[in-house]
Amino acid sequence: MDELKERREFLKSTLWAKRRDVQTDQKKGLPQPLPEKPYDEEIELINLVSPENFTVGDMPLREVISRRRSRRKFTDEPLTLEELSFLLWSTQGVREIFEGRVTFRTVPSAGARHPFETYLAIHKVEGLKSGLYRYLPLEHALIFLREIEDMAKKLIDASFHQRFVGECAVTFIWTAIPYRTEWRYAFTSHKVIAIDVGHVCQNLYLAAESIGGGTCAVAAYHQEKMDAFLGVDGEDEFTIYVAPVGKIPSSE
Repeated sequence: MDELKERREFLKSTLWAKRRDVQTDQKKGLPQPLPEKPYDEEIELINLVSPENFTVGDMPLREVISRRRSRRKFTDEPLTLEELSFLLWSTQGVREIFEGRVTFRTVPSAGARHPFETYLAIHKVEGLKSGLYRYLPLEHALIFLREIEDMAKKLIDASFHQRFVGECAVTFIWTAIPYRTEWRYAFTSHKVIAIDVGHVCQNLYLAAESIGGGTCAVAAYHQEKMDAFLGVDGEDEFTIYVAPVGKIPSSE
């Protein structure tokens, strides 16, 4: 019971009273971290459908909210590239870049720090081969990272054998790069990072429902296996949330 009480402290806002006296890296004048993880510019970008050209996602908000629930069974129907573009824009799309570094996006984030990277294990998306990708929100584009043998099986294994994590059209995997938030908020960062990723995934729930699809947020995964699947170091960048997406039967 003492351990449970100790862990409850993470949910409280008691650290904010102490933050004023902390010399954060921002106050020290250190440069703020990049809003997007760098990539090899020689890699060919996979352009996505621009938000101005979306023809999907027009379901009324009230209907989307009333339909929203966790979905663990998906059809074999692939997503279209436009549908995937819409889901990515809905969860991390950039609306404006302020002073070259601050991004205002389609989801809220404490201090507009947006500490997440979006990885995609793509199984069934029209026009894209199966494999691991990363979303570039500044460019609204994808980069292909690599093919992964037995990808679905590895995802299922890394999620404690929750089969729906690999039996879908695409598995969204978000990582956190904590320093993006720590630069401004120091030791108060970690609660707001956890809150922020909830905003991201709720947008995915709603966007997926609006295209006749669905998702189910997954926080129960094997940390080391999922980080290894992505190829991240597990310290300065690590998996924080997982969400498989697919089309659902029209009768549901």
